[in-house]
Amino acid sequence: MLVGYSSSEEEEGDSEAAAAPNRSRSRKCQEEDDGCPERKKAKTEERVPKTSRLPLPGSLVAMFPDEEDSLTEDSSVHGGRVRSFRHERGNWATYTYLPYHPEEEFGELLEELLSVARARGVVLTLQEEFHLSLSQTVVLRHHWIQPFTRSLRAGLLHCKRFVCTAGRLKVYCNAERTRTFLGMEVCTGHAQLLELVQAVDRTMTEFRLDTFYKDPSFHVSLAWSVGDVTEQMKECIQELQGVVDDHEEGALRLDCVELRCRTGNKTFLFPLQP
Repeated sequence: MLVGYSSSEEEEGDSEAAAAPNRSRSRKCQEEDDGCPERKKAKTEERVPKTSRLPLPGSLVAMFPDEEDSLTEDSSVHGGRVRSFRHERGNWATYTYLPYHPEEEFGELLEELLSVARARGVVLTLQEEFHLSLSQTVVLRHHWIQPFTRSLRAGLLHCKRFVCTAGRLKVYCNAERTRTFLGMEVCTGHAQLLELVQAVDRTMTEFRLDTFYKDPSFHVSLAWSVGDVTEQMKECIQELQGVVDDHEEGALRLDCVELRCRTGNKTFLFPLQP
C-alpha cells in the first residue's frame, strides 16, 4: 500500500490555516477586553482629542481685548495727545503728584482764561484734573509696583504737611514738543516741595529710573494745546495774567496733605505727617 506524504510547504500552509482562527479569536478578545492597553489608549484619545483646549474665562478675555493696543496709540481718541513712549503690555506709566481740588469760583476764572486765549487764536483744553507734579513720568514693570510703592512710603515717613500758593502764569512745553501747557507757578512752599522731591528721587534712583528736574518750576497745569504753541501763548500771557490778578480767586492755594502715585490705572495714597 502506498502512503503519500505531504510536502513541507503543504504542512506549513495547513498549520497557518489552523492557527488563523485562533489568532482571530485572540485579536477579538483583546479588542473586547477593557484591560487591553491599546484599547484604553484609543478610548482616551477619543474622549479627549489632542487638539482640544479649554476655553479662556470671559473675564480674562475682557481684560485683554484685541484692539487695546491700537486704541491706546490712536491720538484721536485722546484729543490729539501723543504718548511720550509707546504703550506696551506690562509697562505701567507712573508719576507722583500732589492733588489740587479747585473751588467753583476757580472754575469761572479758568473759563475766562480760555475765552481770552481763544480770542487771540490759541485753543486751550482744560485739564481733566489738577495736580502738582513731583516726578517725571517713568515706566514701571508690573512686578515692580509693590516694592516701588513700599519704598516711597518708607521715604515719606518724616515728611510733614504744608501749604503752598501759586499765582503767576507760565507757559510750558513737553520735551517732545507735542503739547503746550498753561500753568500757574508756585510762589510759596518751594523748600517743602524740594524735600518731597528728594524723597521721591531716592526711590527713583533705587529702581534706576529718571529723577526729577534739577531746577524744577513747580506748577499746576491749568490747560493744554496740541503741538508747540509756546510763542503764540507768550504773546497773550500778560493779558491772561491780568485776568488772574483782577480775579478774587486768582491765587491758587494748595493744601499739601497727601502725596499720590499713579501707575497705570492704580492710584496709591501717602498721607503726610501732621
